[in-house]
Amino acid sequence: MRIYVVRPGDSVYSIARSFGVTPESILEANKLQNNQLVIGQTVVVPSTEISYRVRPGDTLWSISRKFRVSPESIQKLNNLQNPSQVYPGLILRIPENAKNYGTIEVNAFIQPSTKEKEDAVLSESLPYLTYITPFSHHVTETAGLTPLDDENIINQAKKAGVNPMLSVTNITGTTGSNFNSELISNILNSETLENTLINNILSLIRSKGYYGVIVDFERIPPKDRENYNNFLRKLTERLHPDYKVATALAPKTYDIKEGSWHGAHDYKAHGEIVDFVIIMTYEWGWSGGPPLAVAPIDQVEKVIRYAVSVIPPSKIMMGIPLYGYDWTLPYIPKGEFAETIGNDEAIERARKYGARIKYDIKSQSPYYNYVDAEGRQHVVWFEDARSVEEKYKLVFRYKLKGVSYWVLARSFTQNFKVLDNMFMIKKYNQ
Repeated sequence: MRIYVVRPGDSVYSIARSFGVTPESILEANKLQNNQLVIGQTVVVPSTEISYRVRPGDTLWSISRKFRVSPESIQKLNNLQNPSQVYPGLILRIPENAKNYGTIEVNAFIQPSTKEKEDAVLSESLPYLTYITPFSHHVTETAGLTPLDDENIINQAKKAGVNPMLSVTNITGTTGSNFNSELISNILNSETLENTLINNILSLIRSKGYYGVIVDFERIPPKDRENYNNFLRKLTERLHPDYKVATALAPKTYDIKEGSWHGAHDYKAHGEIVDFVIIMTYEWGWSGGPPLAVAPIDQVEKVIRYAVSVIPPSKIMMGIPLYGYDWTLPYIPKGEFAETIGNDEAIERARKYGARIKYDIKSQSPYYNYVDAEGRQHVVWFEDARSVEEKYKLVFRYKLKGVSYWVLARSFTQNFKVLDNMFMIKKYNQ
C-alpha cells in the first residue's frame, strides 16, 4: 500500500497508471464514489509491489521519500548500479513495506445508536480491533450503573473475535456530557459506596460477558488523587485474574497534581496498578476552542515521551481521533462552537466548495479553508492517511501496546487501510 497526495491535473486513471494498478482498485480502497479528486487529498494505492514512472525532476532520493522506503531498497530491487540511472519515463519497481511494524492491540469506543448505524460502522472496523468499548455506563449517586443498549455491539464483536470492554464514567446531566466532580468525590471518600460500585461493575461484566472494564473518571478533585489510586487497587484485586482493568488518562507532559482535568490522574500509579491505560491524546483543537489540529503530532509525542518515562510502554494505548472540526471564522472565544466532521466527510466538503487541502508539517495534520454559500469563511482540520501514519510510527517508535480510537461514528476508510498495512492486530478470541 502507498499513500499518494493528489496534484493538479491528477485523475484516478492517471494515478493508477503511474503506480501500475487498476483504477477500480483505487476506487475500492478509498471508497471513492467517482473520479473527482481534491488537490492535496491523500489516496491509498493498494498493492504488494508497485510500478512508478519517473517524472521530470525526480531523483532516487525524492522517489524514496514519496513512497516512504529507503533509496537503497529501490536501487536493489531495480538492479540500479548508480542512482544517476534514474531518468524521466523510466519505470521503477517500488518495494512494499507492509506489516513491518509488528503486532499491536487496538481499542475503539462506540456510542450505541440504531442497529443500522451500528452495523455500518462495525462492518468497517471490527476486523481491525482487539477490543470494542460501548460508551458508557454512568455511575449514579448510590454507586449504581445506568443501563446501556449495547447488546448488538457485544454480539457482533464476539462473532468477529473482538473483546467487548465495559466503560464506566462519572458523567451526569441531561445532555450526558458532564463529568461530575462532586459525585465521584463522594464515592471515592466512602468505603461503602466504593465496594458497592465494584460489586456492580463485576456483576455487569459477568452478566453481559465483558472482557474487562475501562474506568474513565474525569474531573476528579485533585485532593482525591490517592483515593482514586486506592479504588483502582481494590478494583483490580477483585477482578483479577479473570478480567482486565484499564483507565483513561488526560494527556499531560509532567506530573501535574493540580487542576480538575489532570491533577488526580497519577500516571505512575496507574502504570503499576492496572493492566493498561488509554491516554486521550486529542482535543488540542476542540469545538469550543480556536482552530487547531485535533491531535498535533508534536504535542502528542510530548505526552507519550512523558508517559513512557513512568508507565511501561507495553501498558500504553495512544488515543487517536476519528473526527475533525469545521470552524466558522473569525473564531470568537465563547462564540459559535465548531462542527464535528468525519474525515471522509471533510474530503467531500472540500470537493463541494472547491478547496485545496494543505498539510501542516509541524502538526502533521491536513487542513483547508473555504467560503460557504452565505459568504462565511471556514477552516477545517481533520485526519488523513498521512497524519495517522505518523501517529502509528509513534506507537512503533515508543513500543506502545497499541492505539484507542475515539470514536466509531463516521467513516474513515483510509485509517484502517493504513493500520492494516503497518501492523498485525492481536485477537484473543480467534
